Amino acid sequence: MTRRKILNLLGGAASWPFTARAQQPTPLIGFLHNASFADARSEVFAFWQAMNHAGFNEHRNIKIDYRWAEGNYELLPLLAMDLLRQGVEVILAGGDSSASAAKRATGSTPIVFVSSIDPVSSGFAARLDHPGGNMTGVSVAFTDFLAKRLEFLHQLDPQLTNVTALLNPTDTNFAVQLQYLTDEATRIGAQIRIADASSKTDFEAIVNQIAQRRDTALLVANDGFLNSQQDRLISLTARYAILAAFGNREFVEAGGLMSYGPSLIAAYRQAGDYVGRILKGEKSYDLPIQHPVEFELVINLKTAKSMHLEIPPALLASVDDVIQ
Repeated sequence: MTRRKILNLLGGAASWPFTARAQQPTPLIGFLHNASFADARSEVFAFWQAMNHAGFNEHRNIKIDYRWAEGNYELLPLLAMDLLRQGVEVILAGGDSSASAAKRATGSTPIVFVSSIDPVSSGFAARLDHPGGNMTGVSVAFTDFLAKRLEFLHQLDPQLTNVTALLNPTDTNFAVQLQYLTDEATRIGAQIRIADASSKTDFEAIVNQIAQRRDTALLVANDGFLNSQQDRLISLTARYAILAAFGNREFVEAGGLMSYGPSLIAAYRQAGDYVGRILKGEKSYDLPIQHPVEFELVINLKTAKSMHLEIPPALLASVDDVIQ
């Protein structure tokens, strides 16, 4: 055999793996979210970090197709169907309504959710330890968050006697949340008023009513729609210097007074890990639904100072992070 034939043969053999690798399609991930990129920027970055850790990079070996409802939940079913038409291999569903829309759109494409509704009672999964269908993810469905926020607000102002809570009555956890909240209000001697949190909510009217009294505060539930109204809620509570406790740290970073709840950044890292594992061959029905690994109390000291509030030492000792 001539030297040229040997080189040609070796050259052809050496190219086979590269040719085969080049022909493999790049996985496409669908990212469906209740809110906007501006509202969920931190969560997106956390998702990217988890995917990179799993060996996937948006600029190298995966593609991500983003769909943002920007608080318009009626768009979500259409956005979910469009992702399926694009041929996504996995859908990351951020928020309760996104997860519900993705579930209605497909019973076969794997869905990884970050949701605050009970995954079993909502039909997302048969069981937490073995979901059994095409959905798994991270459930932040804890029912005592509002009560804990009320407890922290009362530590901040022991004279607190009236509280308005922004809640979504259609939430599957509504009744249990309300019971926890009522029990805590009774313990501290406060009255609770429930304000319906929906796309038709007149936040200005609600905050105006709260502002009429000095011994009152606002509690904001974990909800995709309320998260999409972050700037509006912060602006209104700042205008009247109202004590307010929110569901996640993004509110506090944007100027809100206080937040307590699961770390959504950590939850999206967990979700990103699951997306990576599914792309590597694991099945969604075998991946147990996770709970948040981090909970945090965050206070904005600059906002507290502008309201002439002094944080009690006992409360300050419980804070996980302060925004200066």
